[in-house]
Amino acid sequence: MRDKNRWLIALSAVGIHISIGSVYAWSVFTGPLQEQKGWGLSQISFTFSLAILFLGLSAAFLGHFVERYGPRAAGTLSAIFFGAGMTGAGFAIQIDSLLLLYVFYGMLGGIGLGVGYITPVSTLVKWFPDRRGLATGLAIMGFGFASLISSPIMNKLIESFGISNTFYMLGIIYFIIILISAQYLAPPKEGWTPSCFTTVKHANGSKRVIPDLSQLTANEAVKTKRFWSLWLMLFINVTCGIAILSVASPMAQELVGMSAAGAAAMVGIMGLFNGGGRIFWASISDYIGRPNVYTLFFVFQIIAFFLLPSITLSLLFSVIVYLIMTCYGGGFASIPAYIGDLFGTKQLGAIHGYILTAWAAAGVFGPVLVSWIRETTGSYQGTLLFFAILFIVALSVSLLIRLDIKRIQLMTENQLFKKTS
Repeated sequence: MRDKNRWLIALSAVGIHISIGSVYAWSVFTGPLQEQKGWGLSQISFTFSLAILFLGLSAAFLGHFVERYGPRAAGTLSAIFFGAGMTGAGFAIQIDSLLLLYVFYGMLGGIGLGVGYITPVSTLVKWFPDRRGLATGLAIMGFGFASLISSPIMNKLIESFGISNTFYMLGIIYFIIILISAQYLAPPKEGWTPSCFTTVKHANGSKRVIPDLSQLTANEAVKTKRFWSLWLMLFINVTCGIAILSVASPMAQELVGMSAAGAAAMVGIMGLFNGGGRIFWASISDYIGRPNVYTLFFVFQIIAFFLLPSITLSLLFSVIVYLIMTCYGGGFASIPAYIGDLFGTKQLGAIHGYILTAWAAAGVFGPVLVSWIRETTGSYQGTLLFFAILFIVALSVSLLIRLDIKRIQLMTENQLFKKTS
């Protein structure tokens, strides 16, 4: 069989992520559903929360499916579930059934999200051992930018054809895009490496490919300290980031007196930095290493969250929020490459799925936490300071994981040196 082009693999991954990433545009349906169906805001918002919950759960439980049956089968499964979720949502709205909307969009669509999210990422890490961050950043950037592309399209379709028909059309379109993209996905041949792969030189003049820290199965990985370190770092990063996303507009109006229109504009621009941060930080990680990138995330955000409560200038407040958004998006994009570095590619999809349960937990915990602290203290200042403390914990974990990495690297280097000497 002819070798596939790894950049077309990356393009296929972007196709899948841009499709499933449309979930971030859910708020486009909120107003029309309230007006036409009379459903409450919390009832409609719960659909999105349910989809994110099932994203994390399905990623965890179906990660082994990706490894066992391959990315093409997993991508096809994603197309079926996500397409059925979207078209089913149209049917649920047509018959005025909020419960069926939860079942179709929240549960079935959420399963399609989870499988679709991890499928191309695990494949890209195997095709780009030399540029893991760049490759996964491209795909996950598509997920982050999807709302910017799909929101205006959805809005136009709703105005022209109605809510139900919009879901029907989008369900069919996304099914076709994901299905076609999935057919090109395939892992590289055993032992394949690109000709430009990074090498290191030993004192005796011999060269070798830089190895992953280990090659573990998913069940072996979850028994290590470094797995739970990654889980906790991602959980804290997502908890604080998604909490800021959920209250950015009222927080800006309360703390710096920003107008409602100005706050809305800031929220829109946040999406650009969320998406841009994914490709920026993931690409940088190829050069300075994933441990350094995560440490920078937390150092920047400790400073940012301590500064935000005392800032009075709207422009400076916005800039700091944008920086936080780059770290939020960058955390998602850098984690698959970090997993590959630490655990290898043997069962990367399954390990990534387990790690993404941190996203599911944070998606529920973050918005609830920020609302509870705001109601308890009467201000968002206490919330921001609490998040700064959480990032101190995350920074400590990011430094401690280095000790475990260095210990294993030293053992591996000694073993490899004995073999080559």
